[in-house]
Amino acid sequence: MNKKDLKSKLTPLQYNVTQECGTEKPFQNEFWNNKKPGIYVDVVSGKPLFCSLDKFDSGTGWPSFTRPLVEDNIVENEDNSNSMTRTEVKSKHANSHLGHVFEDGPEPSGLRYCINSASLRFISAEDLEKEGYGEFKRFFDLQADTSSRTDDKKVETATFAAGCFWGVEAILNKLDGVLETTVGYTGGYANNPTYELVSMGKTGHAEAVQVKFDPTVISYEKLLDYFWRLHDPTTLDRQKYDVGTQYRSAIFYHSEEQRIAAEKSKENFDHSGAFKKKAVTEITPATVFYPAEGYHQDYYAKNKGRVCHTLRDK
Repeated sequence: MNKKDLKSKLTPLQYNVTQECGTEKPFQNEFWNNKKPGIYVDVVSGKPLFCSLDKFDSGTGWPSFTRPLVEDNIVENEDNSNSMTRTEVKSKHANSHLGHVFEDGPEPSGLRYCINSASLRFISAEDLEKEGYGEFKRFFDLQADTSSRTDDKKVETATFAAGCFWGVEAILNKLDGVLETTVGYTGGYANNPTYELVSMGKTGHAEAVQVKFDPTVISYEKLLDYFWRLHDPTTLDRQKYDVGTQYRSAIFYHSEEQRIAAEKSKENFDHSGAFKKKAVTEITPATVFYPAEGYHQDYYAKNKGRVCHTLRDK
């Protein structure tokens, strides 16, 4: 398809991204937070590129995938633009710029295909047959069968701030019953904060960890027990050498039951004798949680070294 025809077919943003190697804004694009089951195809050629089953929340604000759906439909090239060396991802059949691939993704691939929404068209699982992509329907039939056997599993959310979120996540992520952990920023006033702004204390946000857990395996009260033991909750806006409101101790409750449990656990901690001073921990309603940049997620799993938090006996 020639440039004139492409300009008539695509939106200005789609044309800029696919034909001029543009980049759309993070968190302000169509698919970054799309959690619907389906596949993503090349907006120009219609060739299948990625699948929702391989999509994950990287915290970057762009759709991220661990692998292509059909490897033969993409090509990778060295990109030395903007004084950086990166690996560009393009569609093989339309030569459209899609995004870049990085080596900071989750296991087992360890890859993060960071793709512009404007380069993609989404086909929902229920429309695959109608749209001519019926060969991929079996993936979602299998997922539905697996889900039907596990849909009785209850999942709850807890959010804690206890200093550097790397160390907090490293401890909580290993607990039986914890299904998923995400490090990020919450409790402040700035929209879409970055690590740079948060670390400068300019957003009001705290470094925090959001935990998805199965309450039939580990209770919220048990998570609170670990919360008190993995940091010093008696130091105001500080954990060891990390100083500032972004390192404050806080419990962000998601329900009235969590608030009551948090208040009771704080009272128990103050009477435990673990420290001479009482806890200065905030107990406050959970608000918008902004996932941190991808390289912060599971930091100690990716970067071996001494963890910045240790777990006390009490």
